[in-house]
Amino acid sequence: MLQPSVFLHFLLIRCILPTRFKTWVSPWGLEDTSLHRLTATDVKRAKPGAKLADGGGLRLDVDRNGNGSWIFRFTSPATGKERFMGLGPLQDVPLAQARDAAQEARQLLRQSVDPIEARKEKRAAAKVEANRSTTFKAYAEQFINGREAGWKNEKHRQQWRNSLAAYAYPITGHLAVADVDTEAVLKVLRPVWSTKKETARRVRGRIEMILNAARAEGLRAGENPALWRGHLDQVLARRRKAEVRHHPALPYAEMPEFFAKLQADTSGAARMLRWIILTACRYSEARLMDPAIELKGDLWTIPAVRMKAERQHDVPLTVAAMACQPFEPVSDAALTKCIKRHTDSRATTHGFRSTFRDWAGDCTTFPREVAEMALAHTVDDETEAAYRRGTALAKRRALMEAWAGYCVGETGNVVAFQKAS
Repeated sequence: MLQPSVFLHFLLIRCILPTRFKTWVSPWGLEDTSLHRLTATDVKRAKPGAKLADGGGLRLDVDRNGNGSWIFRFTSPATGKERFMGLGPLQDVPLAQARDAAQEARQLLRQSVDPIEARKEKRAAAKVEANRSTTFKAYAEQFINGREAGWKNEKHRQQWRNSLAAYAYPITGHLAVADVDTEAVLKVLRPVWSTKKETARRVRGRIEMILNAARAEGLRAGENPALWRGHLDQVLARRRKAEVRHHPALPYAEMPEFFAKLQADTSGAARMLRWIILTACRYSEARLMDPAIELKGDLWTIPAVRMKAERQHDVPLTVAAMACQPFEPVSDAALTKCIKRHTDSRATTHGFRSTFRDWAGDCTTFPREVAEMALAHTVDDETEAAYRRGTALAKRRALMEAWAGYCVGETGNVVAFQKAS
């Protein structure tokens, strides 16, 4: 028979101390320092709702249906917050394997590495390795095919393909998209960085977008080697800010004489040019117009998909403008030749928008916002909202009537809406 002192000692060692230290948390975020507390029998007999600690942060959680899963509890060395890392279901991960996984996680924590983040990086690297057969050229073509539907301009689509084919593909086309690095990007850019500045800028931006998309799809990892700020700007010379080049515009004082010559010109180019001048529209907006859909009485509604600002634009039509319909669209080159036939001044098709704007600002009392909206320029939202409240179209119609009168030589009094006091 055991002596009382011996029995108390036995009770202290086998029962009390394990209970006292069961929930102790170490400074490293581990649940306790006593490891391997569970037995195979404990695991097998675990009941629904049980949370059985094996020590060192490892725990077996059993849901209400009796399905067990291994959880590793720790404190993130980066944020100091408690995190729970799943180590797999009990049916797939036996006790010994769960202990090995927990031990690996503890070793990472001793190196101040978050095991969850480390696992994410490992999985991402594995995905990159599995997709290493995808070349930069193949992915770039896939990227363009997926994005070009949202690009309004056919020329823009072609420029993407042509610039990559001419400058990027010879260097990076055969490389796995995961292997395109700073050295490869510099080989693309350096030969044209000083000689074809705008082209080089666009190629760099396109490569950056493609590699960003590849990373989002898990085809590459790490920083983008085509990034400019904080990366390539440390290697390549900064470009000077380019001077703004305005389209040559016909001085508005010459417009009545020029327009009279256009009216005497019976060519299709002259008819289309009169339409562009009288509506102050862009060439592409006139060339792609579908009269059966967009023209309703004395209003031309240009859909948002064809507008630079991607917003529907309503153009009030004057009698002079409607007289230009119908016209067959011609090329911008044909319009340029037509302009040269009737004036010695340097002028372009797009420049007539500037002619209109200069005339409106110098020769009328129409508010600036009305002239800007007539050109489909974006103005302050609050201002635009105020002008759209039932009066903008009427004011713009009056402005376009005055413009048509000026173009055809009616240079008398200009009727204009005054700014509200």
